[in-house]
Amino acid sequence: MEEAFRLALCVTMGLLLLGGSRLAGAIETGNAVSKGGDEEGQGATDPQTLTVTTILQDPYAMARGTELEGYCLDLLDMLAKKLHFNYKVTIVKDGRYGAVSSSGNWTGMVGEIVRQEADLAVAPLTITSVREEVISFTMPFLGTGIGILLRKDAASQGASLFGFLAPFSKETWTGLMVAYLLTCLCLFLAARLSPCEWKEPKSEENHFTFLNSLWFGAGALTLQGAAPHPKALSGRIIAAIWWLFTLSLLAAYIANFTALLRAGNEPLPIQTFEDLVKQREIEFGTVESSSTFQFFKNSRNPIHQMIYEYMDKRRDHVLVKSYHEAVQRVLESNYAFIGESVSQDLLAARHCNLIRAPEVVGARGFGLATAKGSPWASKLSLAVLKLGESGDLDYLRNKWWETTCFHKGPDTWSPLKPQAMGGLFLVLALGLVLGVIVALVELSNKSRHAAEREKKSCCSVLIEEMSHRFRIKEGARENPEKVKP
Repeated sequence: MEEAFRLALCVTMGLLLLGGSRLAGAIETGNAVSKGGDEEGQGATDPQTLTVTTILQDPYAMARGTELEGYCLDLLDMLAKKLHFNYKVTIVKDGRYGAVSSSGNWTGMVGEIVRQEADLAVAPLTITSVREEVISFTMPFLGTGIGILLRKDAASQGASLFGFLAPFSKETWTGLMVAYLLTCLCLFLAARLSPCEWKEPKSEENHFTFLNSLWFGAGALTLQGAAPHPKALSGRIIAAIWWLFTLSLLAAYIANFTALLRAGNEPLPIQTFEDLVKQREIEFGTVESSSTFQFFKNSRNPIHQMIYEYMDKRRDHVLVKSYHEAVQRVLESNYAFIGESVSQDLLAARHCNLIRAPEVVGARGFGLATAKGSPWASKLSLAVLKLGESGDLDYLRNKWWETTCFHKGPDTWSPLKPQAMGGLFLVLALGLVLGVIVALVELSNKSRHAAEREKKSCCSVLIEEMSHRFRIKEGARENPEKVKP
């Protein structure tokens, strides 16, 4: 009798323990997952159980065996603890976010909220004015926009044959050409003005014609050197400054070109949506019936209209059903995916061969959705705001957007701009001015001695010398020192 009593007591205790664990843990029924919120601080009333719809998309909601995990599940758990409610999660039946069908009914998660099949949608659901007319959104829990996702090698396959010009920007190359021409002009002027460049034993001949000056400057620019070499102090000052300039310029070019080669590719030829429309090698599209597709349809921007017309004409070929399909197409073919930038950042973090183009348009946000006029909308908005202020949303972002790609070298490469070499151009300009001034001083000094010898005014002799030197043709003129009065 005593043994029977002990056996009954053990069975009773086991049943109580089993029932308690079922109530405390997650309960799976088909494709629905139920969990309870934190009941601390509640009164005697039982917490309300909400039916939550979501969509399978990495990293927002992912199936791991019989359980669901991801950013949205963690966010939902935080909200349940703050607002003290229980929830049951179901996966949207048609696998869509929500759009108006041809029959006028809403599909996807929006449709389930409208038909009251679900109380709450927790997913990367974009807040739009069309959806706001039939459901209520909370404050956005994640900011995003519309970007372009590309495969790195597909994006760089159309690289220019003139990639060797990439280390310098267009402005820098323009500045270099102007500096080269000005230096050669100053060298020509100094050689014409300076008496030291004008004398030879039998006849006076100036070897520094403008063409020879151009040749000398080009030779110095390639570190090869070219004759004739300047003899006057003014010409040597200009030549030395030009040599210093070219040496520093070549060092900067080699360093930046090396950084470009280490980066593994040139800057993306597709930087903007305009670049995407102009090219013909890469196809592009987005998720069918998504808010991104509607954005381009309703936009008045000419570039956006061209993108919509391209996708609409080829909708059977370029539009995809899901982000998973989009990633596979980008990885396996010449295809660019237009979608939510925050989701593309995750894809680029998970797949090291993918990259997002810099331009992002259509700033928007992801929000939680409830039925129109539901009291939960304001409660959830306040809770989302508190989670953002406490840093919990940033924690979730860092947790689920962790990258496995490790980039070597500098994070960003860009062509060298003129601002980075402003000091070098300034030194060159000062050197050119100094060289021309020294040439004038040399000529005025000779004119002064000639004026004393010929009993003339210094200014008249200087003007005569300058006019005589600049009217002279190529070749030689008779040495005035050999012509006797």
